[in-house]
Amino acid sequence: MVATSDPGTHRMDLIAQLRAAIGADAVRTGADIPARNRTDVAAAAVVEPVALLLPRRTEHVAAALALCHAAGQPVVPQGGMTGLVDASRPAPDEIAISLERMTGIEEVDPVGGTITALAGTPLERVQQAAAAAGMMLGIDLGARGSCSIGGNVATNAGGHAVLRYGMMRANVRGLEAVLADGRVVRSQSKLVKNNTGYDWTQLMIGSEGTLGIVSRVTMAMHPRPAAVSTALAMVPDTGTALAVLRDLSARLPSGLIAFEAMWKEFYAIATGRMGLRLPFPAGDGVCLLIEAPEAAADGSALLTALAAGMETGRIDDAVVAQSEADRRRFWSLRESVYDHGRILPRTVGFDISFALDRIANAVEELRRRVEREFPGASWVVFGHLADCNLHVNIMASPEGAETRKRAERLVYGLVGEMGGSVSAEHGIGRAKAPYLHLTRTAEELRLMADIKRALDPKGILSPGRVLPTLSQAED
Repeated sequence: MVATSDPGTHRMDLIAQLRAAIGADAVRTGADIPARNRTDVAAAAVVEPVALLLPRRTEHVAAALALCHAAGQPVVPQGGMTGLVDASRPAPDEIAISLERMTGIEEVDPVGGTITALAGTPLERVQQAAAAAGMMLGIDLGARGSCSIGGNVATNAGGHAVLRYGMMRANVRGLEAVLADGRVVRSQSKLVKNNTGYDWTQLMIGSEGTLGIVSRVTMAMHPRPAAVSTALAMVPDTGTALAVLRDLSARLPSGLIAFEAMWKEFYAIATGRMGLRLPFPAGDGVCLLIEAPEAAADGSALLTALAAGMETGRIDDAVVAQSEADRRRFWSLRESVYDHGRILPRTVGFDISFALDRIANAVEELRRRVEREFPGASWVVFGHLADCNLHVNIMASPEGAETRKRAERLVYGLVGEMGGSVSAEHGIGRAKAPYLHLTRTAEELRLMADIKRALDPKGILSPGRVLPTLSQAED
């Protein structure tokens, strides 16, 4: 903030101005700030911000940012609070701006294949609106019921269907956003081709609220497949899993929707301590969860392709879902990771990626290093294998900051050595900012700092996230 002789009076004046601009009921302080707005899923701490703003319209967001910019007051935007990188948790000197009241589907255009929603709208609600029009979104996450569509844009969310539909960046047609100084910029064209100069919307996607606050989103919708087949398959090792991926991609005329891999540590916990009833016994293989669109409801294309894989010896065993109940049961294996906290120590989780030709070595090296650093600890590796994306969860005792630091040094050290990414889909936030240099060059970091300075010269938007400070990014 701008220095004053009495910072407390300065903030009280600002809060009074905010109440006058966006309404007294939209500005909360002290005990009136709900617990959900004081932390996020990363739960690094529970913090009371200077104030919580609850705008209902883009004009309110613009008025609030104009006032905060003039005062040099740091702000942090909040959506569904489901992020995993400590980005939306406020700091004690920050004002939180939650878009939870800015919800609603504004337009569904089945002819042009687009849907427009306010940024606070939960992803699941947007999915339901697309489904009601006989279409679907290309984005799906486990947190669909609580994450917001604006947050999905801000983090460039991925999820289960990236293999077929791409990440959020590939699904956005247009945006409305509010810049740090309160200016509103709109590019809500529904055009597929619009090659008219700089595409500023791409800067906003994945910027995690550091360049502007997304207030409205226009997304592409996709035709729903006539049918979808789901299968579980067991293969001997990572190399074979990648060979099966190539085989299926070549054999299936409509391609794949999902190709999830769960290594032996994951499968053993699911069939053992989690007590899931699954078709294959625990072993040393890699379990694959596969989904593919079908031209016919009988699921014959995926079944035939899996049978061919078994004939070549690449697939040890496979089961195709015969009902929606089967499909949910298969996916319950992949989603069982969300219940690990009931029976295991607190998870130190990682969302990383490696080039496909290095993933087999990466998994084996992770196995060696985790077992050496945390002997006897539970840990799992799983993820969107076709997208180069691995999730690594280490559940070691004692829980706490020191264990987290040891795990980060282990995992991010390997990422740096093997030319991977410290964040495949979850973003950077505060949690990964110290490790960003392992993935981005010094020149890239300086360019990011230049962009940040151009759009947010006072550095009020989400300070300390992505780039810890402008000066650190320049070093």
